[in-house]
Amino acid sequence: MHVQRGPGRLVRKFADLAITGLEGDGTFSGYASVFGEVDLSRDIIEPGAFRQSLKSRGVAGIRMLYQHDPAQPIGTWITLKEDARGLYVVGRLTAGVARAEEVRALMKSGALDGLSIGFQTVKARQDGKTGIRHILQADLWEISVVTFPMAPSARVSSVKAQRLTSRDAELIRSMRRAARMMTFNRAQQGQ
Repeated sequence: MHVQRGPGRLVRKFADLAITGLEGDGTFSGYASVFGEVDLSRDIIEPGAFRQSLKSRGVAGIRMLYQHDPAQPIGTWITLKEDARGLYVVGRLTAGVARAEEVRALMKSGALDGLSIGFQTVKARQDGKTGIRHILQADLWEISVVTFPMAPSARVSSVKAQRLTSRDAELIRSMRRAARMMTFNRAQQGQ
């Protein structure tokens, strides 16, 4: 994925999704962004970065999409809040929506476990020594359920009523290796 930097541009950041439970009604929770961690595009989201956006847009103003596709809304966010760790989210996949049903099944099997935030940078600072960009304020537009999270540690911590087989676990490891390789190759090509 090509990420554009700077104010006025939509940025998509893949982040840690630690599902604490996937309920029968499609409700799940986790973190869409973890503060203070350098991601693979060398950005750090700082505590408070989403405060103004959450206040002005509210939960209803931030969409839940599949793979950042605005034509594929898959549910709604029930809770979006910053805590000491990051941007904590509770969402519900919409029953009767085919893609949402697929996402629910994939989450339960452990094959889909990433979240990605889409935002516009409002305020940031660049560390001259490390080159790391610190996002101080972001206008959050959407949070997507995605296949390849940017954070290498993205994982599902628990899903009710279904266990991963060793074949499923190997598939997830292979997908993560492929995502890391894609990111590395793009970095090498200067994208």
